[in-house]
Amino acid sequence: MVKRGREFLHTPGPTNIPDRLLNAMHRPAIDFASPEFVEVALRLFEDLKRVFQTDSEVFLYTSSGHGGWEGTFVNCFSPGDAVLLPEVGRFGRVWGDMAERLGLEVIRVPGSWRHPIDPAVIEDCLTRDKAHRIKGVLAVHVETATGAHSDMKAIRAAMDAAGHPALLICDAIASFGCVPLPMRDWGVDVVIAASQKGLMLPPGLGICAVSEKALAASFESRSQMEYFSWPQRLKTESYSRFCGTAPEHLVFGLAESLNMLEEEGWPQVFARHHRLADAVRKAVEVWCQPGALEFNILPPEARADSLTVVRTPEGMNSETVRNTARETFRVAMGGSLGDLTGRVFRIGHMGDLNEPMIIGALGGVEAALQVCQVPIGKGGVSAAVDYLASTVAT
Repeated sequence: MVKRGREFLHTPGPTNIPDRLLNAMHRPAIDFASPEFVEVALRLFEDLKRVFQTDSEVFLYTSSGHGGWEGTFVNCFSPGDAVLLPEVGRFGRVWGDMAERLGLEVIRVPGSWRHPIDPAVIEDCLTRDKAHRIKGVLAVHVETATGAHSDMKAIRAAMDAAGHPALLICDAIASFGCVPLPMRDWGVDVVIAASQKGLMLPPGLGICAVSEKALAASFESRSQMEYFSWPQRLKTESYSRFCGTAPEHLVFGLAESLNMLEEEGWPQVFARHHRLADAVRKAVEVWCQPGALEFNILPPEARADSLTVVRTPEGMNSETVRNTARETFRVAMGGSLGDLTGRVFRIGHMGDLNEPMIIGALGGVEAALQVCQVPIGKGGVSAAVDYLASTVAT
């Protein structure tokens, strides 16, 4: 069957790439040692420090966010070091598995996949660690598999209350560019991000913004590394900064992405994400009224502004809804992961989005639910429209 029009991309990454960023990357390759590229790259690194709000350094890897995590593990820790992992979703689990393969001792604190990280659990674990064996706390800001937003400021407060010197490592892959994360003010030692979500770019850049404390740890690390080494990347040559050939087109794209976001204004970017997320939540609230569907995350205040995760009825494979939305109505959503396989679908609402895009996507999802004969409350899209109309800035 011939399909017309565009697919509505509402996966929680990759996200929509605006034409302006496509145009910034649509250019011939150049000599990455040329003054032109070196100037762009050096300016970008300084801009990234300002955007992440760090007084130290930002490192770029030609990788996914997984590269940012591996780079963080090998620079901040040595084999045998202990790290604390409050596990409330698939990606926390994945990072724990990676850390173990790299020789770290991972102290896992299992939690609910329907709740965010509990800072009190972290405080208790660190308070009992009198010998300060734990060298880092690994926290996922927005858990993409579950839709939970954990309070990073409260996690730092819990660490401070315990009087513990561990590094705070934050996975912001699904939150950066969508919600506030002032790493200096909140005492975050490493923020790990990636290009394909709130930054609106293709996959391919892993980003590590680090504090002075984290950077100092990299000079003491006994881990075997070369490509991921932060000290190696502090050399002045552009070649060393990227540990090889620079990902030129992604660098041009990232520079333009920051321009776009700063032109809009960071408070406005965050407000836009929150408002569009609220519109999605208004629709889902209506759909949930008969009781067949549920929000995956139970506390309303912990539902992320990056994506919304919806549970389908017992006995129904959530992939049926997702496939119908994609194949019949051309709305692409995120699938289910880990312990939630077959139980949820995920509506992404991050990056380059506006009201008509959200309304169109919700219309496709609502239609797919009807085709799949899921009992839903009528008028979810109308509830989202009413909310958006009532919250227009005047």
